[in-house]
Amino acid sequence: MSMFSGIMEKLGFNKSAQQTANASIAAANPQSVPPPTDVKITSAAPQATPPSAPTAPTAIPVVDVMGQLDKLAAASSQPLNWKTSIVDMLKLLGIDSSLTARKTLATELGCPPEKLGDSAQMNMWLHKTVLEKLAQNGGNVPKDLLH
Repeated sequence: MSMFSGIMEKLGFNKSAQQTANASIAAANPQSVPPPTDVKITSAAPQATPPSAPTAPTAIPVVDVMGQLDKLAAASSQPLNWKTSIVDMLKLLGIDSSLTARKTLATELGCPPEKLGDSAQMNMWLHKTVLEKLAQNGGNVPKDLLH
C-alpha cells in the first residue's frame, strides 16, 4: 500500500477513491508505483469488443478531512497543528513522520528533485500536495489551505 493510500484509509476514504488516487499518482510519477503482479500475457490476438453505452459518472463521497483532523488534534496530548505541518498531520494519523518516511511520500507524489534536498521546502510542498490530493479525491479541505 502506498503511503498516500494509508493517509486516505486513516481518514475514511473508501477503497475506490484510494484506487483512483493511486492511479493518478502512478500516471504523474510512474517510477514510484511498482508494476502490477497479476497481469497475464497471452499470445492470442486481441478480441474486438462491442462499444458500450456511456456510463454516468459516479459521485465521489465527501470525506470531512478537516473535521476528522480537528477531532484527532483535540484528543491529542500534544499541541499538533495539521493545518500548517505535514509532520503534525502524519502524527495525528498515526503514520511515520520521520524524514525518511516524508521523503518516501514526497517521491511517491512526484516532488520536484530540487525540493527533496531541502527538508523545509519539501515539507511545505508535501503538506500542500497531500491536502490537494485529498480534496481531488473527495476530501472536504478548506480552500485557504489549498493555496
